[in-house]
Amino acid sequence: MQRSRIALFVLSALVGSVALTGCDQAAEQSQASAPKAVPVGVLTLKSQALTLKKELPGRISAFQIAEIRPQVSGIVQSRLFVEGKEVKQGQALYQIDPATFEADLAASEASVARAQASISSSKAKASRFSELLKIKAVSQQDFDEADAAYKQAKAELLTAKAQLKSAQINLDYSHVSSPISGQISKSSVTVGALVSANQSTALATVTQLDPIYIDLTQSSNELTKLKKAISSGALSVDSTSQTDVELIMEDGSVYPHKGTLQFSEVTVDPSTGSVILRAKFSNPEKLLLPGMYARASIVEGVKAGAILAPQRGVSRNSKGEPTAMVVSKDNTVESRVLKVDRTIGSDWLVTDGLMDGDKLIVEGLQKIRPGAPVNPSEIQSSTKADQAQ
Repeated sequence: MQRSRIALFVLSALVGSVALTGCDQAAEQSQASAPKAVPVGVLTLKSQALTLKKELPGRISAFQIAEIRPQVSGIVQSRLFVEGKEVKQGQALYQIDPATFEADLAASEASVARAQASISSSKAKASRFSELLKIKAVSQQDFDEADAAYKQAKAELLTAKAQLKSAQINLDYSHVSSPISGQISKSSVTVGALVSANQSTALATVTQLDPIYIDLTQSSNELTKLKKAISSGALSVDSTSQTDVELIMEDGSVYPHKGTLQFSEVTVDPSTGSVILRAKFSNPEKLLLPGMYARASIVEGVKAGAILAPQRGVSRNSKGEPTAMVVSKDNTVESRVLKVDRTIGSDWLVTDGLMDGDKLIVEGLQKIRPGAPVNPSEIQSSTKADQAQ
């Protein structure tokens, strides 16, 4: 009987031990099947005011160009400038043989003197006939003829003076001068060449390089979007910085002087669908030359509450849409479809899909999927959003 009790006790202990072992194994299997939180690096997004800029292509054009042409005909007697050098407004460039024009001027001066002498004589005669007419010493016809002769003499004096002025102008035109200040080109004629008034071939060309223009090209679609953004309030305009233009030269360097936006064309080029914007720059070092290609950065406006997301935290889905992974409130992964405007340095400017305070996952993306638990840790942001290119 004693042995039966001992056997029953041993059997009960064995059954209990097996049951406890089964419970422990079940608990361990349950823990093994539960997904572990994956450590990820996140960046907490912050909205900010962002000055948006647009980079546009353009060509340099001269501020002023003057093609030098003679206004009188004659033989070039001398050239009075050094090719390629700076000339001043009003500086003499060529001397055309003035002998003919000097002779015409002398003849015109003689005509004026003759007309003035004729006026003196006819005026005195008309005055005498006026007094004699009062006492009936001359006929009315004689007085009328004397008075008409006086008036004709005055008209002849006016004609002579006009001819004198014309002769003086032609003589002045024999000194071919520069209408503007600038750098002059090579001469197309030499001393002894015969030139004609208003000929089609220019003697030389003077180009003003300081200041200088750059003509920028912007698509009409971009211009329309910009105007809509400003009118809707999505972008605010600062009148002070709105006209500032920064120039990037052909070698990629930034031009040391800032320019100002002058105007925008009011018509669209039908062949290119673009409009022209003109900016003016100072050019004291003559670094900018007409015809050069350049790029310019213009201020579009200031966007309040802009969200910038690092490009490494944004990918594309099968539809080509930009997507991002963010940490939800319960520390699980949430996938977002985004709308982006442009790249700014190493960031995307996000217009929809992300908001201030979102924790964007930028590290450990290969180990996660939507709905998976994560253990987020904040990383340092290297975002610099001073300008938009």
